[in-house]
Amino acid sequence: MSHTLKTATATPASFAGDDTVAGTVRGIIADVRTRGDAAVRELSARFDRWEPESTRLSPEQVEEIVATLPQQVIDDITTVQANVRRFAEAQRASMTDVEVETEPGVFLGHRHLPVAAVGAYVPGGRYPLTASAHMTIVTAKVAGVPRVVACTPPIRGEVPAATIAAMHLAGADEIHVLGGVQAVAAMAVGTESIARVDMLAGPGNAYVAEAKRQLFGEVGIDLFAGPTEILVVADDSADPFVVAVDLLSQAEHGPDSPAVLVTTSEELGRRVLEHVEQILPGMPTGDIAGPAWRDHGQVIVADDLDEAYRIADGFAFEHVQVLTAEPRLALEKMNAYGALFLGEGTCVSYGDKVIGTNHVLPTRGAARYTGGLWVGKYLRTVTYQEVRDQDASARLGTLCGRAARVELFEGHARSGDVRAAKYAGAPLTWSDHFQGAPA
Repeated sequence: MSHTLKTATATPASFAGDDTVAGTVRGIIADVRTRGDAAVRELSARFDRWEPESTRLSPEQVEEIVATLPQQVIDDITTVQANVRRFAEAQRASMTDVEVETEPGVFLGHRHLPVAAVGAYVPGGRYPLTASAHMTIVTAKVAGVPRVVACTPPIRGEVPAATIAAMHLAGADEIHVLGGVQAVAAMAVGTESIARVDMLAGPGNAYVAEAKRQLFGEVGIDLFAGPTEILVVADDSADPFVVAVDLLSQAEHGPDSPAVLVTTSEELGRRVLEHVEQILPGMPTGDIAGPAWRDHGQVIVADDLDEAYRIADGFAFEHVQVLTAEPRLALEKMNAYGALFLGEGTCVSYGDKVIGTNHVLPTRGAARYTGGLWVGKYLRTVTYQEVRDQDASARLGTLCGRAARVELFEGHARSGDVRAAKYAGAPLTWSDHFQGAPA
């Protein structure tokens, strides 16, 4: 029976949006929908003190911005994007088109078609998430999306050069220095200068997340994102210092980011608690990670690894790091997570920044029913049907007539009837005008 060494003192985040946030977002979207570019310009000036003549960067401006960066930064962005691209290409290759002859003359198939236009939002603020450009834009381009519009906010009145470089190198077709709800709304509903997109992707703050929630249906979205989450499953073979560092690495995302340890070793759990308290005072982002750990941190001791994995599945967290003697057992034991990180050599931060898997992942328990952003999210799996054999169509028509009349769909039934009559001479009792049957 499990027991806890540390419990969370705050209520976990839910998908129910804050009423104040929801109202503000609703008003901004309505304003952008009504007044277009004028509203976007005013909102950008109000929230970001940013009011250029055009939010869209020209190719010349992009080149000038990229040229200000050290070559090492460019090289690192290129390396990381190559990792993301390589994995996305492998994912795309796994998705094959299908065509099967289900019975003589009846062909059914499906194809994977990319959406026509994607809006990629790359956050700024306290943390300019350059890596989000790799995850959203590179993956969309591998999927074959022909038009990707990318938006990122200015940071303290300045253009975020590294983020712009990442967007450009990832293959964005339009780059706008524009942030917040006004950026998301402009991409989704369209303005005079930004043609609307079909899908929104990328993380953001509570206002951006709420904007995606309200716009879902009018456009597609990658997923509903909440605060970053980490859960570590550890046995007595784990290094408690490494566990503590890894928990705090994700807690620094925000003061509402949960960090949970589930361990089979009470001694390890207590040592992790000690290390966390020692690390936090000197941590540059301790003002964020500290409250996150205080309010949302948990340490749970399980009787054995089977129980630990059941507990972890119950959380259904975004990131699950497995620091055990046999980490790959988690692939068999667990099924509710956004991404697994197996063994001490693999930390969640690799997934966030460099390794190549996508870091846009489900939170707030959504891992129970969905995975994260991947190349398949940008594809629509559409079906087609073709009946080439007249005898087969006649058989299907007779069957369709009976099946549709059980449901009282007479019009559907008649579509089947006319084919049964035309191709097999079946009687057509409800019409004196049918001329399709053979003489």
